Amino acid sequence: MLQISNMVTDILTSEDTVRVVDGLSLELSPGEFCALVGESGCGKSMTAFSLLRLLPSTGRVTSGVVTVDGTEIMGLPESMMRHIRSSKISLIFQEPATSLNPVMTVGDQIVETIELHTALRGVKARAKALEWLKKVGIPEPERRIDSFPHELSGGQRQRVMIAIALAAQPKYLIADEPTTALDVTIQAQILDLIKSLRDSENIGVLLITHDLTVVAQVADRVGLMYAGELVEEASAQDFFSSPYHPYARNLLKALPEGKDKSHPLQAIPGMVPRLNRKFVGCRFADRCTEARAECRRGDVPLTDFGTRRVRCLFPIKSKVELPRSDAAVESEATEAGALLQVRDYNVWFPTHGGFLRRPDYVKAVQDVSFDVLRGRTTALVGESGSGKTTVARGVLQLLRSAAHINGSARLDGTELSELKGQALLEARRRIQVIFQDPFSSLNPRMRVKEILLEGLESLRSGTSASEAIDRAESAVNLCGLRSDSLYRYPHEFSGGQRQRLAIARALLVEPELLICDEPTSALDVSVQAQILNLLNEIQKNRGISYLFITHNFSVVRYLADDVIVMKDGRVVESGTAAEVLNTPREVYTQNLLNAVPNFDALRQKLGK
Repeated sequence: MLQISNMVTDILTSEDTVRVVDGLSLELSPGEFCALVGESGCGKSMTAFSLLRLLPSTGRVTSGVVTVDGTEIMGLPESMMRHIRSSKISLIFQEPATSLNPVMTVGDQIVETIELHTALRGVKARAKALEWLKKVGIPEPERRIDSFPHELSGGQRQRVMIAIALAAQPKYLIADEPTTALDVTIQAQILDLIKSLRDSENIGVLLITHDLTVVAQVADRVGLMYAGELVEEASAQDFFSSPYHPYARNLLKALPEGKDKSHPLQAIPGMVPRLNRKFVGCRFADRCTEARAECRRGDVPLTDFGTRRVRCLFPIKSKVELPRSDAAVESEATEAGALLQVRDYNVWFPTHGGFLRRPDYVKAVQDVSFDVLRGRTTALVGESGSGKTTVARGVLQLLRSAAHINGSARLDGTELSELKGQALLEARRRIQVIFQDPFSSLNPRMRVKEILLEGLESLRSGTSASEAIDRAESAVNLCGLRSDSLYRYPHEFSGGQRQRLAIARALLVEPELLICDEPTSALDVSVQAQILNLLNEIQKNRGISYLFITHNFSVVRYLADDVIVMKDGRVVESGTAAEVLNTPREVYTQNLLNAVPNFDALRQKLGK
């Protein structure tokens, strides 16, 4: 058994000490699937890093005991911890772009793990690596095994990370947001793979995620964290049918399933408090609608209630209604004209042949046509590698020197491929983008203030210094971050918080068209609700248009007016959201919708 007892983790900064995990106690048995959930910044990932002693240089596990099958590991020398990692406990990291070695092929990175922790060597190790690439759903694994990470899509890199984590066949697996970057079909495959390994190899799985629909599908037990503390632990059925802690109930209410954008989502007001201070009373009290005077006095213990533990003085013991994902979608008719027109668009990437071989092309996008109407949201969906992001990068004129492009992309009737200099700069002010990977799209050497103001200075040069600062503060506040975030570096934020910074940067220059490449994939449900409400409100007030690239169909159902479905670089189906989601014509679209995680299986278990 993996046992954590009263673990405390501190991070030392230049100003103070941040207690990111405070008195956490948790157990994971072989064959058990436990989920650790909570908002971004609550300490979920830091719990994983603490267990494997992978904290930053300023981080320390200051107290507590962690044992693996009876062996205490916090006091082991680093040479023995290397054996514990991968062979005993393996970790799937949240951000594959920063976790994979950029100068090694993905095959070599898997082989490295296999040779280090198993008896396989050479050709046999490579064959095993190829087998793992097939298991995690990498297309053309015989070719991809010799690819470098930058040659793969975001979802494919995540699959490689999962293959590396599982290659040594560990006894316990910690999965930190393993399906965040994956489309729904591959997400279903990966979850089925982890579940089958759990069953066949008796692996204990600790799943760290913000996706409550995934938790409802796979978890046996759920632990909910808030501000570094465990605030509720219960079986999955008890947690979703009758959560006791107000925080848990509010998270379920914030889900977009079964709702439409005519009504704002029920986001939790405020944000997770900073963890650099001593708390008195309940840490959730300032955001809790049920809080009383007693909640703000003295410690709130983690109390046993039969089969669950809850950190609340006044737990709510009534049932809740599980969100429904099968509600019909309605679309309003519109006379709006097209802001962006894409016609017969092709993006081909050259592949250089060897000696006396003719160069060939990878046809990433082929004959794609669609419109983005003024004041409406067009969702671009499809599996990872289907060409969604490539279309967006082509429209943004980011592939001029890297690819062969033909076809037309017009903004308000102006052909974007013909723009240069100041005209191109003005077009880029009108079209902004939120990239999929926030860590690689934020300059690590610049503070947040400099990152945000850089866009204003280059695209809205007439803005005064004081006005620019005011607008930057307003932008980060709108995206659920404090004003003091402006004076920190990107590495000081969690993955979800970095995504909010990327959204704030894009909105700051007031674009007419915002291309959103998986903008909510790294966000927990409460912040996702805040961001969707924000995007919805901005669209109503400013008439902004969105091209929304996503694999999250609950977000598509809530936000989209029109939907385009892509497969293998081509558009296979398009229409209003009501047409595509309610009555899909193509088998591919039907399969995508059938793979979307939901609460239906749990609802059947509960007899609802």
